[in-house]
This record gives sequence, C-alpha cells and structure tokens, in this order.
Amino acid sequence: MSATVATPRPHVLIVGAGLGGLLLGALLERCNIPYTILERASSVKPLGSAMVVAGQLMPIIEQLGLFEQVAAVGKRLHSSLMVKENKETMLFMDFLPSEELSGYPSYIISRPLLYDLFLSRVPAHKVLFGKRVLTIAEEDDKVRIQTSDKVVYEGDILVGADGAYSAVRQRLYERLKKEGKLPKSDQEDLPFTCTCLVGQTVPLDPKEFPQLSDPAHPFVSTIGKDKPYTWTLFTTAQNTVCWMTLFHMDRKSSKAAEEQRFRNLDNSEWGPHSAQAMAEETRHFPITFGDGSLTLGDLYDKTPKELMSKVMLEEKIFKTWYSGRTVLIGDACHKLHPSGGAGALTAMHDAIALANLIYTLPSNTSEEIEKIFKEYQTERIPPTVERYNGSQMMSKLISKSLVGVILGHLAKYIPQWFWRDYIKRGLLLRPWAGFLKAVENKGPLAAFPTPSTEKARELYNKRTGVQVV
Repeated sequence: MSATVATPRPHVLIVGAGLGGLLLGALLERCNIPYTILERASSVKPLGSAMVVAGQLMPIIEQLGLFEQVAAVGKRLHSSLMVKENKETMLFMDFLPSEELSGYPSYIISRPLLYDLFLSRVPAHKVLFGKRVLTIAEEDDKVRIQTSDKVVYEGDILVGADGAYSAVRQRLYERLKKEGKLPKSDQEDLPFTCTCLVGQTVPLDPKEFPQLSDPAHPFVSTIGKDKPYTWTLFTTAQNTVCWMTLFHMDRKSSKAAEEQRFRNLDNSEWGPHSAQAMAEETRHFPITFGDGSLTLGDLYDKTPKELMSKVMLEEKIFKTWYSGRTVLIGDACHKLHPSGGAGALTAMHDAIALANLIYTLPSNTSEEIEKIFKEYQTERIPPTVERYNGSQMMSKLISKSLVGVILGHLAKYIPQWFWRDYIKRGLLLRPWAGFLKAVENKGPLAAFPTPSTEKARELYNKRTGVQVV
C-alpha cells in the first residue's frame, strides 16, 4: 500500500539522476510527493562496472517491487578472491553468511542494469536531461534553479545528488563561504590516490571464457607484481565481464592539481584519449579467465570503446551536508573508495532516510525543512564514517604499500567467527520506507531500526489508521 501525504506537500528538485537521485525520486513517487529530477547529461549512458546488491538493500528493493527483476538479471554472489599475478590465492572471502543471516541472496549486477530498474520506477516526464545547473537562489520561501537552457525551476527543497563534483554543493559552498559559515576542510579539494579504468564487455562465448558458466564463480581481484595496479573482474548473468583496473598513485592529488600540472606540460591526462592510453598500458596484464593465456587486452578488445571510461577515485566526507532548503546526498557529500563496495550503497541509504523525513514534514517552512535535514545528517553520519573507514582499509589492502602488505598477511589468518561478525555488523543497517508496507525479516538477524524509518512509520499509521505490517 502506498501512503498519500496530506497537504501541504513540498515540491522537491533533485539534481542528478544517478542511483541515489533515482531512488529518492522512486520513493517520493510512492508517497505522492511532487518532484522533478534534473540531469546534466543529455542521455542515459550504460557506463560503469558491476556492484553487489545484498541484504543491506534488499528490503527497499522488495518494497519497490523490484526483487524478482533483480534476481532475474543478477548473478548469485558466493565468494570473492584476492590473488597474486601468478594466480596464487592471497585472500578468500565467503559471502554465504550474508545470505544466511539476512535471508536474502547477494547478487552481482551490472550498474547500468540496476540503474534501468530504478529508472523504471520514475515516470519519464519527471526526469529531464540536458539540464546543467548555473545558478541557485533562495527567496520568498522557495528555492530556484536556473539551468544552461535558461529555464528556471522552483521548489521547496533542493537535493544535490549530482556526484563528487556536485554543482549544487559548489553553489551552496560559495554562498556559505561568503557568509563565513563554511568549515575550512570543506574548502579543500577532493583528494584521490587512485585512478580507475572501468568498463563492461559485450556478451562473451562461454567456450572461450568457461568461468561464465560457473554459477559459483567468485569475483576476482589481482594484485600486480612490481607494478602499481590492481584489476578486478566480475562475471554477470548476461555472460559479460565487468572490469575495473586501478592505478595506485605514489602521492595524493586532486582534480585541480592534476589539471594544472598537465596544463603546464601542455598534455592533459583527462582528454578524450585518456581511457585508451591507460588501456594500452595495461592490456598485457594476465587474468584468471580462459585457458590462462588471456589478458586484460582480451577484455578491452571486447568492450565498446565508447563504454570505457577513466575516473578518479576521490575519498572524502564533507562536514556540511545542508543549509537552508538545500541538502546533499551520496557522492555530493561523501565520496568513498570503491574497493569497499559501499559508495552506491551509502548513497541509496541516504535517499531512503531523506525520503522518510520529507514524508514527515509538517509544513514547508525553512525552519521545519532544516530540522529534518539536521535529523538526516545526524542519522547518516555514523554509518557513513564506518563505511568510509572500511573502504579506506580495503583500499590499503589492495595497494602496493607496506601497510597493504601487512594487512594482506594478517587477513590470511582472520578466524571465521571474526569474518562472520564483520558481515553481521554490516547487515544490521537495512533501512526501508516507513510509508510503505514493511518487509518481514527473512533471516535470524533483525535489522537495526533507523530513526527516519520509525518516524515515517509512526506518521503513516496515524494518518491512515492502518498499522504498517
């Protein structure tokens, strides 16, 4: 059952049609709160590698009626391996305890397919493409956005879901800096120590890549020998291979610093040929697929060039997540290293918490809006910091640093009870929408009740006179 919100209902402007922005829109759609999603890109491009959809996301997937679709397009995840370049196993991670504890299978799913599933829950006329944000202003108890096509959009709430280099965050921080309200750390550039080449092959022949036929084949990360690279491969239910090739830099940098450095050299690394240049440099790296003679180049050659991209892997948690009628979610306020597999998950958990709290708004005044924004950040900061630290640890584990070597050695001797407890702690946070029919616990591990879900559920029960069960 969907929940109808009594008036007044805020109009929500969501900038960014990534996974977090789309999920927020899909949830607002279910509780009849008006919204508009503005996306800078002119169209949807199937970029990206794969991600794991596990118990932490399954309750909201089920509430949106997408469980069967995820199961249909996903490949069951049983384990992962970290290996040396000679294919010697360094670390084995068993993910079956996750299914046992949560009652939900874990799936490897290509990011574009998950994106399409979320997009299917948002009416097409509510997602507007080619909308680059130029200005943002708050006046007369409204927030107004002007986009590059000179159109002005007005709403009660503005959500910046537009990634690590969020235009919404930049405009918000410019205002706060002028007012002397922006913390010093929020004025510093996003740092990164890794760059990444990412892509997905066309469907492959299982005769050439027999691992595709193995339903229990793990995803595999290879640590390069005498080279600052790590490469990870995921097989999918569509017989494609999603891959990521990480370059570990020997120093911390930022986008601004790299651009300035290459301007000085009159040779920009981030030009149109940057992905192809990195592919050429790494194509001879061996992979664990096939007959043992295959390399990354065999995967690159089977990947459409327009679907290969090179990205920076920034890492930072900003202190300022909101001000006035503007709030940030996902990479716009916290950027996690992908080695922990928690970046998209954290963004989607942000969206769930924010949707719950927007549902509970008693009025559209700036005071009430800032109040729920504060509740949102208070709830989301602790798990975000925990996942950030976990991602940092994993990034060190796969790096060529001394710390990584030590962590790799220790990881071999982690007892099973410790690993199981680690998975258990990660599964405690399984948020869901309090204004939709609750999902029952499928496994023996009960989910931790989040404040935003409890608040939305209490209000839903009061408004409808129906207990959410």
